Amino acid sequence: MVHGYRRAAARGILGALALTSVGLVAMATQAMAGDCPGHPDALGTERVLEIDPKGVRVGTKSFPGTLPLAPREVVLTFDDGPWPKTTPAILDALKAECVRATFFLIGDNAKARPALVRRELAEGHTVAHHSMTHPAATLAKLPFEAAVAEIRNGVAADEAAAYGTGGAVPRVPFFRFPGFASTPELLDDLDRSGFAVFGADFWASDWNKMTPDEELALVLKRLDAAGGGIVLFHDTKAQTAEMIPAFLRTLKERGYKVVHIVPAQKQTAR
Repeated sequence: MVHGYRRAAARGILGALALTSVGLVAMATQAMAGDCPGHPDALGTERVLEIDPKGVRVGTKSFPGTLPLAPREVVLTFDDGPWPKTTPAILDALKAECVRATFFLIGDNAKARPALVRRELAEGHTVAHHSMTHPAATLAKLPFEAAVAEIRNGVAADEAAAYGTGGAVPRVPFFRFPGFASTPELLDDLDRSGFAVFGADFWASDWNKMTPDEELALVLKRLDAAGGGIVLFHDTKAQTAEMIPAFLRTLKERGYKVVHIVPAQKQTAR
């Protein structure tokens, strides 16, 4: 679905990229890497990518195309939180390296732990959406109206936890399907509602039992094979929380750059 785009602008240069096949406009804002108080050798966040979400479906595990990333650029995403202990540990690790990520929240977890959601916002991360309950059957196996309610209720719960109130248009219209299980009807409904739908380009398989070292080796192998892209972790997993500091240090050592995704400014106006 995403084909023939130009590579993102180099660090420190403002540039715009149009992906007309999905109507995505990404803006590379001024690089932030190297600006980490008290930690001059931190990984940092290389740049911010602004996304006009209308019609966007990205992540090659689910869709034909992905975000307009240069080689060795990585977008960090975390699903299913916020969760006690593990989410704070991951936030601590990201803060230490001045790295920004995107958290796809479960509405029930956001409702239960609004302070963690607000911390994610306060520390510059993107708060996105991942349904209300993450049903075991997946949204694809629910009746259409029930699946739509799962999405809408999750967005409302995330908004309330993050901002205190919701609105007709969510601040961040980014959604990821639980288990990547979408249907054409649900994708069309999200498109009509102005949501970007995110898959992933590779993942750590951290839903499986493994040690932090095993997870680190696995995700680095997949990262090197992919050369960059959208990576999926879960901030509910203890092994991931323990592994993330080493993962971030290794990104720096291997010359990878972190890109932070946000909705285009016209999408966030209230």
